[in-house]
Parts: sequence; C-alpha cells; structure tokens
Amino acid sequence: MRIDIITVLPEMLEGFINESILARAQKKGLAEIHLHNLRDYSTNKWRRVDDYPYGGFAGMVMQCEPIDRCISQLKAERDYDEVIFTSPDGEQFDQHVANDLSMKGNIIILCGHYKGIDQRVRDHLITREISIGDYVLTGGELAAAIIADAVVRVVPGVIGDEQSALSDCFQDDMLSAPIYTRPAEYKGWKVPEILLSGNEAKIKNWEMEQAMERTQRLRPDLLEK
Repeated sequence: MRIDIITVLPEMLEGFINESILARAQKKGLAEIHLHNLRDYSTNKWRRVDDYPYGGFAGMVMQCEPIDRCISQLKAERDYDEVIFTSPDGEQFDQHVANDLSMKGNIIILCGHYKGIDQRVRDHLITREISIGDYVLTGGELAAAIIADAVVRVVPGVIGDEQSALSDCFQDDMLSAPIYTRPAEYKGWKVPEILLSGNEAKIKNWEMEQAMERTQRLRPDLLEK
C-alpha cells in the first residue's frame, strides 16, 4: 500500500517513517510512505499556506488552493481509496479502522495545522475524517504518524509472525491477556503454572478468561460493542 502525508512540517515525520516497523515494511516493498511539504504548493513568494479567517474569528486557517494543488497532483498520478483529514471532530480511530485502512491500496493523509483548514477542503476533497482522541494537538503530524504505524503493521507480511498482530489488544474488542517471558521465577515472582504446562487448550482458555477479566475491569466500554 502507499500512504502520502501532506504536512507543513515534513521534518517532524521523516525520522519516524524511516525506523522500526515502518522502515521494515518499506524495505520489503509492502508499503510506501511519502511526505509532501504543503508549502511547495503555495503560489506566493513567502510560501504561506494560511490566512486570516473570514468573520473575525481568532487564529489562522489553512487555505484551499495549496491543499487542492497538492491533492490534485497526487490524484493525477494514481487513484486513491481515501483522502483523510486528521481532525479532533472526526470518527474515532481504533483497531477496526486501522484494519480497514490496511486493506486499501493508496491513501492520502492531510495534517491539519493552525486553527484548522478551510471548510471547502473538507466539503469537496476529503473523503474521511479521523480523530485519535478528544483533545487538540498543535498539528496533525502526530495523528498521521499514529495512523500510519497502526495501519502498516497489520498489512500482511509486515510482521513476520502474523499471529502476533492478530492477537494484539482491541482486535476482538478486548484487551490482551497478561504475557510473561523467561525466567519462570524472578525475586519470588512466578509465571502462572498454566503457562508452563504445555497444555495448549487450557492455556487458550486461560488467555480468554484473563482477557475478559482485564477488559471488564479496565475497559468495560469495549464489551458494550
């Protein structure tokens, strides 16, 4: 899959997309992530992409023209399944959304900045608005990074052990069971005997029971789904 991220701060994302799972996915040829500096699509000599809002409201607003120029150029080169705007009033990002986006071919993520973007961009160019939480960030770059990471890691083949990704928290609207590794005992702290038994059926039942208990205790809202 291919992800194109439009931002006024590409430097903020360069290191992130070239490390860890995202770097591995790109080296394997399973994903492409490209950054586009919105200022490159400005038509004024100061490379400004914002202006004062009509109506006398506070703050600065990202303009239509540079965003349209950038998205139009990308669309002229290939088809896109989604043009996403990172916004605190968008749909809540969760594992189901990440799974859905991982099945797409090409997506664009537009990072908001300043007070926001001209509503006409949202009305005519954006196909999906996504929020990572009920709070406001300085810009959408962190949200774009989170979306890219969560989406790319579940693309088939990115993680060597695909069962690991499928057993992550939230895949079944439940938290994961507790996990342990060697040594079996440390400072008197012991790994549950059931995990050392080798009985796969009993271990599976234990995992389900623990996942249900943790979800009920820590995130009962997930069970309501």
